[in-house]
Amino acid sequence: MAPDLLAGIDLQDRVVTGDALYAQKELSRQIVEQGGDYLFIVKANQATLFADLPTQPGIAEQRGRHGNRHEVRRIWTSTDLNEYSGWPHLAQVCQIERQRTCKGRVQREIAFAITSLCPKKARPGRLLTLTRGHWGIENRLHWVRDVTFDEDRSQVRRGSAPQVMACLRNTTIGLLRLKGVTNIAAARRRNACHPDEALALLGIHI
Repeated sequence: MAPDLLAGIDLQDRVVTGDALYAQKELSRQIVEQGGDYLFIVKANQATLFADLPTQPGIAEQRGRHGNRHEVRRIWTSTDLNEYSGWPHLAQVCQIERQRTCKGRVQREIAFAITSLCPKKARPGRLLTLTRGHWGIENRLHWVRDVTFDEDRSQVRRGSAPQVMACLRNTTIGLLRLKGVTNIAAARRRNACHPDEALALLGIHI
């Protein structure tokens, strides 16, 4: 669905971010041809590209704190693959490290990314900010769908029904966010007890 959706959007001077599912050559080519740039996370689904990703000395770092959780984000960038990679419009590859410390427990994650943004358009600090923004979307949407709506265990699996249900979940989350809700799980429980408030989100008042 992504190619058709993006075809109707003005991508001039915009950056399209996506997880590994969207790291596809044709989609990357389409985005650049429409005047935009891409930044995609890469995993083993692109085995050749993933194996070629280099490790470089650290270049940029960001630190943050959320309550008793401390976060450190670092990024390594390289243009070494540009000369021989067949990936469309590849300008930089990245290795991103996320380290979280909470109550003395340290968690460390490593991710890789590819982008059509050249170093002149996106220094390491900007790339780190863009990836952080993408993960923010992941946390605010996909995590809520997976955990609060228990999407992975849904028994709706035939035909177009899964896509319809995903659309309904996204719509519900979007409406609650627009209302200013920060705790989706609590809002679901309240709306279950107060259906009039749920209908009011749709502009229906009873």
